[in-house]
Amino acid sequence: MVLLILPLIVPASSSCSHVDAHGLDSASPLNHDDPQKPLLLNSNHQMESNGMMQKTAEHQLQDSGYGIILEKGCMVVLGEEHSAKKLIRCVDFWLYYTAYFCGATIGLVYSNNLGQIAQSLHQQSRLTMLLAVYSSCSFFGRLLSALPDFLHRKVSFARTGWLTAALVPMPMAFFLMWKLQDGSTLVAGMALIGLSSGFIFAAAVSVTSELFGPNSIGVNHNTLITNISLGSLLYGQIAALVYDANGQRMTVLDNRTGIIDTMVVCMGAKCYSTTFFLWGCITLLGLVSSIFLFLRTRPAYATAAGRTSCKHLHQVSS
Repeated sequence: MVLLILPLIVPASSSCSHVDAHGLDSASPLNHDDPQKPLLLNSNHQMESNGMMQKTAEHQLQDSGYGIILEKGCMVVLGEEHSAKKLIRCVDFWLYYTAYFCGATIGLVYSNNLGQIAQSLHQQSRLTMLLAVYSSCSFFGRLLSALPDFLHRKVSFARTGWLTAALVPMPMAFFLMWKLQDGSTLVAGMALIGLSSGFIFAAAVSVTSELFGPNSIGVNHNTLITNISLGSLLYGQIAALVYDANGQRMTVLDNRTGIIDTMVVCMGAKCYSTTFFLWGCITLLGLVSSIFLFLRTRPAYATAAGRTSCKHLHQVSS
């Protein structure tokens, strides 16, 4: 009986609290003559202060001399809604798209090719352990993506800066595996790639919402992740071409069906050495793109942080 009445009690109690809150708000103007309370800024003053902060950010960008890529159409305010038409015309979106395309997507393609990579390096017996390392590090990378939310009061750092920091281990891992292709290097590279890609996958939704508006996040984020299918096709094709170029054709007989098939088998470091080098160069491009994105969006994050601190001071003073 209590469970049947509970759905009626909860809305009633919430509506009562809503009425009480409105009653307190309506009574608050009567206390404006109290000399002990500081005067609150009205909406006009808030709009003027916001406008001054935006103009200051624009002047900082113009005087910094970063070049055309950092000045043209630079974002000043976070959370501005972007339609699909406006999105594809935005320079920041394509920098973001390139950073994702040349970063997390390569990590995903690498994990999909891990079985063949381990086989070519005679590490097939450790494949289960390698998959466990990647899964664990990807999980912890997703957990680390919550750091900006926990540290936003102590560390005023743009979320795009965290994205740039997350991309740093990716080229390091690929260049490390390009130079030293053994079991230990494979494990270390797998851990770095898992942490980096996991962080980016989890943080991308928040970055998309902050840069291009929360109301359009469904369309905008789905537009962003089209790079996963394109990257899987492109990077997988690169790996396949390098593998086939260094492999040997072998004839295999299926004992159950009796069908003779021809396949390419490659063993040794040469199978993926060039692939790791190319992937490392591509992830460097993604890192550079994320750095440009961070520099372009840093004034907008600084403006948002200033508004938050001012609002916090007003709440404390009142």
